[in-house]
Amino acid sequence: MPTNLDQLFRLYHRDLQHIAYRRLGDRELAADLAQDTFVRYAGMGDASIAQPKFFLMRLLRNLVIDVVRRRKRVGEHSALQDVENELLDPRPNPEQLLELRRQLELLREALDELPSNCRQALLLNRMDGLGHAAIAERLGVSPSMVSKYIMRGLRHCVRRLA
Repeated sequence: MPTNLDQLFRLYHRDLQHIAYRRLGDRELAADLAQDTFVRYAGMGDASIAQPKFFLMRLLRNLVIDVVRRRKRVGEHSALQDVENELLDPRPNPEQLLELRRQLELLREALDELPSNCRQALLLNRMDGLGHAAIAERLGVSPSMVSKYIMRGLRHCVRRLA
């Protein structure tokens, strides 16, 4: 049974992406959710999981449920929520600001340590909101290579920020 994250990715990424696509009907979102499934799995550290395939499926299922719930909530803005948003001060306090700056610096360092294609794919996906196909076209690689770049980049950043 594979336990290495790269092996799990190679074995189950397409299946997870296909399942997410069947449930949501959006290829780009399905690719992102499959990716996020592995990021969450990687973020669990050294937890030994007896059946990683089923665990990955459960993680994906939870992410899909979150998306479905979010879709249902869109447009359900009440007047009370608007008032709450006005009353809440979105500015961080000085301690939070220091912590945010520290984390931002760690993230900058982590991104600088990544190979160029990996960094570009990650930033284009997470910052510019581009999908795997658009990134693949821009970088001149396959969409599956983009997935691998993003996965490596996310895993590296998660490790550095932990």
